Amino acid sequence: MKSKYTSWLVVTLLLLGALWPTLSHATHVRAGEITTRRVGTNPLTYEITLITYFDEVRGAEASRQTTEVEICFGDGNSRMVGRISQVKINGGTSSINIYRTTYTYSGPGLYQISAYIENRNAQTININNGNSDNITFWIRTSLNIIAGLGLNSSPVLLNPPLDSARVGQKFCHNPAAFDQDGDSLAYKMAIPQQGPRNNHCRGIDVTAYRDPARGIDPNAQNELKNGPATLSIDPYTGSLCWDAPAVAGQYNIAFIIEEWRDGVQIGEIVRDMQIIVVDNPNKRPQLITPNDLCVEAGQAVNQVIRAWDPDNNRVEISVFGGMFNRQPDGSQYNPPIIATPYARFTTPTQPQSGTATGTLSWTPACAHIRDEPYQVLVRVIDFPGRNATQLATLATFNIQVIGPRPQNLTGRPTTFGSRRAIQLTWNPYVCFPSGSVQTDTKIIVYRKVGCPSGPIPACTTGIPANEGYVEIGRVPSTISTFTDTTSIQRGVKYSYRVVAQYPLPTGGYSVASNEFCLDLPLLSPVLTNVTVDSTYDTKGVITVRWTRPLGLNPADGGAPFQYRLFRATGQNGSSFSQVAAITTNLSPTAADTVFRDRNLNTVQNTYRYQLEFYFTDASGQLVRSDISDPASSVRLTATPGNRQMTLTWQAATPWTNDNQTHRVYRSRTGPNGPFNRIADVPVQGASTYTYIDRGADNILADGNTSLSALSPDSSYCYRVETVGTYAATTSIKVGLLNNFSQGVCASAGDTTRPCAPNLTLDLLDCATLDAKAFCNQTTFTNNLSWTNPERDSRGTCDPRIASYNIYYSRFNDSQPLQKIANVIAPTTTYQHMNLTTVAGCYYVTAVNRAGFESTPSNKVCKDVCPAFQMPNVFTPNNDGKNDLLTPMPCPAFVSTVDFQAYNRWGAKVYETRDPNINWDGNTNAGQQLPSGIYYYIVTVRFATLDPNSPPVIIRGWVEIIRETGVNGG
Repeated sequence: MKSKYTSWLVVTLLLLGALWPTLSHATHVRAGEITTRRVGTNPLTYEITLITYFDEVRGAEASRQTTEVEICFGDGNSRMVGRISQVKINGGTSSINIYRTTYTYSGPGLYQISAYIENRNAQTININNGNSDNITFWIRTSLNIIAGLGLNSSPVLLNPPLDSARVGQKFCHNPAAFDQDGDSLAYKMAIPQQGPRNNHCRGIDVTAYRDPARGIDPNAQNELKNGPATLSIDPYTGSLCWDAPAVAGQYNIAFIIEEWRDGVQIGEIVRDMQIIVVDNPNKRPQLITPNDLCVEAGQAVNQVIRAWDPDNNRVEISVFGGMFNRQPDGSQYNPPIIATPYARFTTPTQPQSGTATGTLSWTPACAHIRDEPYQVLVRVIDFPGRNATQLATLATFNIQVIGPRPQNLTGRPTTFGSRRAIQLTWNPYVCFPSGSVQTDTKIIVYRKVGCPSGPIPACTTGIPANEGYVEIGRVPSTISTFTDTTSIQRGVKYSYRVVAQYPLPTGGYSVASNEFCLDLPLLSPVLTNVTVDSTYDTKGVITVRWTRPLGLNPADGGAPFQYRLFRATGQNGSSFSQVAAITTNLSPTAADTVFRDRNLNTVQNTYRYQLEFYFTDASGQLVRSDISDPASSVRLTATPGNRQMTLTWQAATPWTNDNQTHRVYRSRTGPNGPFNRIADVPVQGASTYTYIDRGADNILADGNTSLSALSPDSSYCYRVETVGTYAATTSIKVGLLNNFSQGVCASAGDTTRPCAPNLTLDLLDCATLDAKAFCNQTTFTNNLSWTNPERDSRGTCDPRIASYNIYYSRFNDSQPLQKIANVIAPTTTYQHMNLTTVAGCYYVTAVNRAGFESTPSNKVCKDVCPAFQMPNVFTPNNDGKNDLLTPMPCPAFVSTVDFQAYNRWGAKVYETRDPNINWDGNTNAGQQLPSGIYYYIVTVRFATLDPNSPPVIIRGWVEIIRETGVNGG
């Protein structure tokens, strides 16, 4: 791998250097990025690495002398960091320079790490109009240390940031970013940056940057010549494509790699890279790569990659990805960025003419499991000869490594205290991602009713939502057993699967285990009927029925047997009391599976029943064998409507009443009938257990009792017959189960509403209003009057008005109107008194004798007539005449006033918030001001309808005259 990479980079950089054989001064930086890696035991200590690519042709001396670079750590501190290695490529083209240091932060936080170098290499035509050697190189990365999200290292970029492209051909680059923590990566474009020479820790966009796609040639076309040229990056794969270069030359671009964990961005890297565009006839080589694939840990991957060249030049394939544990120079990372075993890529040792093949081989281990896929970057380069520039083609595909399924899930019936249970076991789970603690991996237990459900699609982790499974518990992976005690019912088939869930940062789920199905044996009786026979408050009757113990043969012994029936009040009542004990030998002719429960209040109450079954042991003692699931009676509710009745019903039973046809009965004589069947109601779920009776009789077999509508003066009685069955997933086969609700009676209502009134209000006419009309008035009254039509356009209004509701809002449209009064009919006027302003909005509604309210009347709003004028002189000489400065003739509807007075030199001499101002010619400290002209500003807010209305600002001059006997006006 190392020799292949070196040969590619040597050839490429030789060509890059050959483009500019002579330059007069030393400039050096082509590209670079910063990465971070957490080291040691302190979670705040990080190894920070700056990787730069220097121009050895035009800046060899500057490159040699750049033995240290200033790195800023993002917390206010910086230091000079020494170079740890310089790898020259062919001695006269470029070099990879690496600077590294270790730094410990004081605490969690978001830190921007940056580096500053002088200068970039020359002749980058999209920076500073080609004078790029005058621009500094500044690069950054962001590190977000968040205690709750665990330890973190930034991605590493395995594909170097130097590439060549051809005019008119689409060019693509991929950094081959790999995150050893398994965090999600996202990509976006950026602009290269420079650092101000007086502040090396701050970066700004480079001077005169131009977009390579259209900034050099605004008419540039894509490769197919059917649209404008573009430069973009795929936010998911990181493939950056320029379609297509139009002008030969050297370009620099930048892009950002974001790092996400559990929905939080925890860092980002900026890569600043250089592209050399040449104009020659060479065509780029072509690639065929595998599709994305997934594999369970422990299964082998063997994928063939093929390439060819349209010009029949020799080609060479290289691959990049974290699973190879290879640095950009081909050497292995130490410490490694991934657990062993590493992936291998084998090809012939020499570049191949025309076509080439290679094989990727890898058997990922449990340590390689992670939620994010491994990206494989495939790169093929051609060897076109000395007079043409080498071109490359890139492609990516993903390998998803998923956790293997837990093995050998099985179970058996058991008990947990007094409850039924199912005990599940499976093989201990021993496959864990790198860096995770075994106890942090959880085994999630899922259950559903019914089985089998068939296989889960390949490469699917976890439990798909459409499989119908529900999580019922989870345990640490150190435990390989679970007891299910969640509402276990006899005769029901249950299906189970278990899944491993891995902790962050790896995250994700394993493949689901095999499906284990258990049909819980049915030995005890089950309830089949809880039906109301009669509805009374003290002598109601309910009949309860049940089955014989299924699967129990009396000849097997255990007689005599006994049923014990228990009752609780309420549909979900839990305080059971025994109401019957029936001893039996299970003779086929014995009437031992029915009980009539009498003297109940079936008018008010729903009742719930549960059955226990006992056998006689060897000592002659009765021993409880099992207990049935409880079942309640059907509860019916009748809600009157406008000449109609809405019926709803419900019951809590171990059988299901869904997807059946229920029957509705009606009577005119009482809650116990006789009843006439009026409707059949197809139901699905419990929300559809409803029927609206408008008087029709849809079942004529027992007589036609249809009505045109229900009368509000009559009472109607109802009961409902539900139809149910035990689910098809159970082994209980007892046919359809019919149960009656209690009888319920109610009278239909009449919901016809009155018409909306027509409202008028004593509005103000500001044009004719006397300016002194509201002087010195502190409270106000609004007078309302209205009329109420007896009919609307449809003629459906109720004319029987009982009262009117008055609604009011101080402001218009900013808040809903609130009810402030109720006026008894036939009064149609109202005085709204003790107001601080006449501004406000009103509407009125009519209410009939049944309490139904009309729609609102027209809304009428009243606003104020603002009045605030200032005099131009006052005489504060204590003669009792015009001693104070006040508005004239008086302020009206003023909410607030802010008055400020200034002398002729602009100094503030007085201020007040008194709506009447009442300035006595003194300062606020009581110092008398001399006669003269004073400037004032008055900011007035009026109590208008609009709470956001702007203030009125009045500016002017007022004269203070203090001579005795002078009365200003």
